[in-house]
Amino acid sequence: MSFRDLSLLKYYKTYKNDIVKEFYVPVLQQAVLYQRAVGFFSSTALIDLTKGINGIIKNQGKIQFIVSPRLTDEDIEAINRGYEKKKIIDDALLRDFSEPENYFQEERLNYLAFLIEKDYLDIKVAFTPPSKQLGMYHEKVGIVTDGMNNKIVFTGSMNETINAFYNNSESIVVFTSWDASKEYVDEMQGDFDTMWNNAEEEGLEIIDFPDVLKERFQVYRNTDLDNIQYSKKSGAPNMVCEPAFEYGKVEKGIPRIPEGFKFREYQTDAIEKWRDNAYRGIFDMATGTGKTYTGLGAVVRLYEEKKRLAIIIVCPYQHLVEQWVEDITLFNMAPIIGYSASKQKNWKKRLADDIFDFSIGVIDTFCFVTTNSTYSSKYVSELMGQLGPDTLLLVDEAHNFGSPNLRNKLYQAIQYRLALSATLDRHGDPEGTKCLTDYFGQKCIEYDLKRAIDEKKLTPYYYYPVLVYLEEDEFEKYKEISYLASKECHKDKHGKLLITEKGKRLLLQRARVVAGARDKLIELKKLLERYKTDNHMLVYCGATRVDDFENDCSEADEEGERQIVAVSKMMGNELGMKVTHFTSNESAAERELIKRDFAAANPYQAIIAIKCLDEGVNIPSIKTAFILASTTNPKEYIQRRGRVLRLAPGKPYAVIYDFVTLTRPLDEIDPYNPDYRFERALAKRELQRIREFGTIAKNSSDSDELINDIESVFNFTIEETEAAEDGDDFE
Repeated sequence: MSFRDLSLLKYYKTYKNDIVKEFYVPVLQQAVLYQRAVGFFSSTALIDLTKGINGIIKNQGKIQFIVSPRLTDEDIEAINRGYEKKKIIDDALLRDFSEPENYFQEERLNYLAFLIEKDYLDIKVAFTPPSKQLGMYHEKVGIVTDGMNNKIVFTGSMNETINAFYNNSESIVVFTSWDASKEYVDEMQGDFDTMWNNAEEEGLEIIDFPDVLKERFQVYRNTDLDNIQYSKKSGAPNMVCEPAFEYGKVEKGIPRIPEGFKFREYQTDAIEKWRDNAYRGIFDMATGTGKTYTGLGAVVRLYEEKKRLAIIIVCPYQHLVEQWVEDITLFNMAPIIGYSASKQKNWKKRLADDIFDFSIGVIDTFCFVTTNSTYSSKYVSELMGQLGPDTLLLVDEAHNFGSPNLRNKLYQAIQYRLALSATLDRHGDPEGTKCLTDYFGQKCIEYDLKRAIDEKKLTPYYYYPVLVYLEEDEFEKYKEISYLASKECHKDKHGKLLITEKGKRLLLQRARVVAGARDKLIELKKLLERYKTDNHMLVYCGATRVDDFENDCSEADEEGERQIVAVSKMMGNELGMKVTHFTSNESAAERELIKRDFAAANPYQAIIAIKCLDEGVNIPSIKTAFILASTTNPKEYIQRRGRVLRLAPGKPYAVIYDFVTLTRPLDEIDPYNPDYRFERALAKRELQRIREFGTIAKNSSDSDELINDIESVFNFTIEETEAAEDGDDFE
């Protein structure tokens, strides 16, 4: 069989064609040579280019890619000034290498390393010389040749990524060598060969792919692909079982487990327990333990049994929706993406149409992923009312739904329910916690940080509490706010402390006084003197306003903004470090660039954040964290710790410096001082966090000594510190 036997269109558009199934798979199955000029290099682009190329390997073929670096103005200036061109190009490509964020990307980097190692894949780099003032080669063309020298050329707007395949509005135009397009095909083949063979090409330079990047791929090389039987004659494999996800094997939109993916035993157990609980329950899983994939595995399990399912997935913020979209797509679903700035501008109409079609039986499933804000809007709420019991509500970071303004969106008509959260218990809100457990049911799994570290899902860490003290004016402000807040509190007949909304705002103001203590910057600078030439550091500043689900994004508070500016000036101006902000003020695109440059340590050594990292953003390369914003909310500080403990190459452990705020040194504490009750209450709240962080640290004895000193000075019992609450000092 040759290309001539295929039924090919001249024009493919994503909105009406499954381009992977209709074009890529059948063409590449017959190919012996795949040549691709892919535009800008990124590791994720190369990962996506490995999809569907098994046919070429089975045919003992070859793959040739030409990529381009993203050269900055500084890069071009350096080349013009005579600096080593190859090193500048290497560094530019390295900046665009992203650490894999999930199982599938790790497997594809393994596959990429395998292809390079076995000489199936060769990559070259093309760029425009600086004299042209462009600094890039950005042509997107593919040439595929079969065993009978028939050729297919395709070109167009489409990059080979999951978003391009399924979410974006993209197109390709196809030309073949056996019809009227032959002249164009021959011309494109000649152009590619000229570049590939490094012949003189006006306006372009071609160099080999850097060894340093091949070495980065090799980090993820494992032996899974080494047991393949090879042909004695050619050395090519008789059969290659491509890892991860094969597109086009099942109908698009039907939930399916990606080919090659295997759940761990604890994930399978959680899903089966959820099934045994009539498909209701809670997955209480630490960061990094596969919570999202376990949730999507549960979706597949339910659909396979029921064969009819409306899937509603809700998470707090826009960037979390986009992270979910990537994983939802891997599980073969085609989500409707609903929030204020969604790229799917027609998502409201799509949602209304799918709900109507589902309700009358025209379709058996659809998936809608959205933010808390959009889910609770009037428009979506009215549509939810049209759904019957054959509906699954999957809520990520589900603790948020215990808040008063979201509880009434937990619709009883929805039969199947799943809550995901590393910290479902709501701090100081037993009523909200009970609301969640009443609706979602019991926990199907508890997988905490200690277990995740012990089972090597997260990295171990060293924990160093850093004592800082409120200055006199800060303590006076702390006491003043405490006094005002005490007037907003009272106990009910059962002895439960109740705080008015005004009181809660005052407590937030008081927490900002602690978070913004000036002594923290002094101690931070002392520590950073030892780290100013290091990389992959994170500094947490300030806090945020109370959760506001009228918005899709979190907002930084004024105190946090002041502190982040002060830290930036100190690190950048005084210590000469390369730093950048990571806050809600940066766009999603800016955040992705920051993550990439930070992972490569070029140029950024440190990220200074306010709170957005609490919201599910993953930056695995963080090795050292300085936590200035010492929250007393277990949900927040457990999440913060989890962000720092993500696994990454070259990261055997993490280091956490936690700035613990007291009113004065312990040897100056006087139990007969009128301010003693304020000092004791502050110490009690801080002590709860020290114990939580220190218990499972590699150097737990260091924090044990401080815990013992604080307990002794303030005469604490373990029961007191484990039950610390805001308002303890109002009694």
